[in-house]
Amino acid sequence: MIKTKPSNTRLRRLAIISQGLHNTSPFGKGESGTLNTIKHLGYVQLDSISVIQRAHHHVLSSRIPNYTPEFCDNLLAHRCIFEYWAHAAAFLPIDAFRYSLPYKHAIKSGQKHWYKNPDRKLMQELLARIKIDGPLRARDISKDINTGDTKQTGWWDWKPAKKALEQLYMEGDLMVSSRDGFQKSYDLTERVLPDSINTNMPTDEEMASYLLNQQLNAYGFTTLKGITYLRRNPALRKAAKTLVLDKLNTGELIEINVGNDDSFFVNADAFEQSANRISHRMRFLSPFDNLVIQRERLKNAFNYHFQLECYLPEDKRKYGYFSLPILYKDAFIGRMDCKAHRKIKLLEIKALHVENLDFDLQEMLDAFVKAIRPFIDFQACNSLILNQVYPHTLEQAFQDAIKVIT
Repeated sequence: MIKTKPSNTRLRRLAIISQGLHNTSPFGKGESGTLNTIKHLGYVQLDSISVIQRAHHHVLSSRIPNYTPEFCDNLLAHRCIFEYWAHAAAFLPIDAFRYSLPYKHAIKSGQKHWYKNPDRKLMQELLARIKIDGPLRARDISKDINTGDTKQTGWWDWKPAKKALEQLYMEGDLMVSSRDGFQKSYDLTERVLPDSINTNMPTDEEMASYLLNQQLNAYGFTTLKGITYLRRNPALRKAAKTLVLDKLNTGELIEINVGNDDSFFVNADAFEQSANRISHRMRFLSPFDNLVIQRERLKNAFNYHFQLECYLPEDKRKYGYFSLPILYKDAFIGRMDCKAHRKIKLLEIKALHVENLDFDLQEMLDAFVKAIRPFIDFQACNSLILNQVYPHTLEQAFQDAIKVIT
C-alpha cells in the first residue's frame, strides 16, 4: 500500500482529462461520439428541469462538438443505449444492462420500494395490453370521460395507471423503447433488449468491480464512498472495500491524500502517463454534469462548494434557481444563473458570480465570450442579456466584452 501526496493541480487535471473536458472533441463527433461519451462516462443523468437545455443534452454538448438532441434519440431507438436508474435516472450503455439487474430485483422482491403497495392487478393488465398492442406512452392512458365507462378493457384512471407503468419499468418488465422529448414509450423488455446482451445477475463482487472501473475510467480517481455513491447496499459496500484493499496490497491502486479527511484511490500509473494539455477554454457545466455531481469529491479535489438551489425557497438562495458551475482551464472560477426565454430567443444571465480572480482578466473575458456564443445557440436563442455580475467591479468589463455578440 503506497500513500502519496500529489499536488491538487495534478489531481484536478487528471479528473478533467478523464472526463473529456480537456479539449474540443475527446470522444469524437456526431452519434458515434455521443455513444463513446456515454460509454466512457458510464452514464449521463436525466433531469426534467428545462430553464435551459435539459441536463443530459447539456452534459453531452460540453464534450461533443455540434451535438444535437437527436443523437440520443437515435441511439436509444437503435438500442445502443438504454434508460434506467444509475444513482438517478440516466442514459447508460446497453452493454451495461446486466448491472441494472440488482436494483430491479431489489424493487421487484420488495427489498426496496419504488411505490409502496403497487397495484399488481393493474400492472398485469398493462402488461397484457402492451403485449398485444405494442409500446405504450403514459399519456395514452386515460379514462373514457364521455361515457363514464370504467369497465372498458384497456382504459384506466391516469394517475394509478402511470404509477403501475413506472413500477413495471423499475422492476424490469418494461423498458423505454423510444422518447419524444420527455414523453417516453414503454415496451416489453424482451422486445427492446438485443439478444446479444448479457442478462446474468452480477454478484456483489462483479458489481463492485464494475463500479470501481467506471469511476477510475471516468474520473481518474475515486473514494470508497464514491464507488457506491447513493447505493445503500451493505454487501456491495463491503465488496467494494475488499476490492480496493486487495488492489492496494497488489500495487494496482495507490492511495493519495490532498490534505483533507478523505483518501482518493488512483491507478498506480495514473500520474506516470504523459499529461494531456488542458485547454484555456471556459465551459458552463450542468449542475448534473458527471464532473460535479458528487459534491464532496468536488469540494475536496477542486476546493469548490456547489449546491443546486432550485430546491430551496427563493429567500434561501445565494446564487440563483439554476446556477451553472463555470470551469476555466483547470479550476472552477464561479457560477452563472441563467434562463432561456425560447419564445423570444433570448438567453438571460440573471447573475454571474466570479469567485476566483487568479487569472489574467482579459484572457478570462475572451474565454467567456468564446464560450457563451455556442452556449446561446445551443439554447435555441440568438440574443443575450446580462443582468448582474459579482463582484460589481467586474460588471462593466463583462458588459463591454459581450457587446460583440449582443
